[in-house]
Amino acid sequence: MILAASRGAEDPMAKDYGALHKCMIDIGGKPMLVRVVEALRESGVIGSIAISTEASDVYSAAVSGVEHSPSQNSAPSSALAAIRQRGSYPVLITTGDHALLTPEMVLFVCQPRTDADIGIGLARAETIQAAYPETKRTYFKLGPDRVSGCNLFAVYNADGLKLLERWQDLERYRKQPWKLVFAFGLMPLIRFITGQLTLDAAFAEVSRQICARAVPLLLPFAEAAIDVDKPSDKELAEVILARRR
Repeated sequence: MILAASRGAEDPMAKDYGALHKCMIDIGGKPMLVRVVEALRESGVIGSIAISTEASDVYSAAVSGVEHSPSQNSAPSSALAAIRQRGSYPVLITTGDHALLTPEMVLFVCQPRTDADIGIGLARAETIQAAYPETKRTYFKLGPDRVSGCNLFAVYNADGLKLLERWQDLERYRKQPWKLVFAFGLMPLIRFITGQLTLDAAFAEVSRQICARAVPLLLPFAEAAIDVDKPSDKELAEVILARRR
């Protein structure tokens, strides 16, 4: 499931680069969305691909053989609607601006699990900064760990949707760590502020509250945490893709 809703007609990235849709911005000679679809297909583990967007006509000429799912009013709502419509598992969720996605990342996240209902792709700050010290990411400090999201989620079964249901109310705090933690209670917040809330403890608390097993998936790929949200991200992605070539 590729989440690819636009930010409206005034999306600054789309306007700056002359694209009808942010996910169709050219990166290294190809639209971002095309790169995401290619990485998924080349992994060899994806059975079918659906794109959640309000503008299927924008990508239809560039991307063939994919399903279309109408986007909702938020990313988690869009994912929930699309997954429930299809009713099959497991499901990999990513985004249309994940221009640096590779088959190796897909394979890493898609490893079978019997001990989890949903897995959240993360990368450690050390992994990202060692490779790209110039990039600026939002990090969550949990005990000794600092992690950044990778826009990769593995939903192993229907219970995994419980986290997406909760995330509908929490998404607005994704750039404000303390508010996000406080949504799960005062004690988790106190432990977070005092540095006692570790990564494993945070996921254990989330799992307890949603009555489903959520686990972190710590990717060893720095590029997994770099999506294209601003011009500096695009410039860095162009450099990385040129090195790959």
